[in-house]
Amino acid sequence: MGKNQHVVPHAGGWAVRGAGNERATSVHPTQSEAIGAARDIARNQHSELLIHGRNGQIRERDSFGGDPFPPRG
Repeated sequence: MGKNQHVVPHAGGWAVRGAGNERATSVHPTQSEAIGAARDIARNQHSELLIHGRNGQIRERDSFGGDPFPPRG
């Protein structure tokens, strides 16, 4: 199981950052682009995607790992 991926506000846009990483994996101009990139990584690594709002609070999460109750959608 890989690192959970976080979509966080970043100077000039939105960043994808692996849990515990200092540096962003990638930076995107829009939140939706960052979410798309993070979702691909999380799916490949069977980890979780956590989407933060501009205030830094987690507003949404998606699991691509061995969740016994995976989200439907």
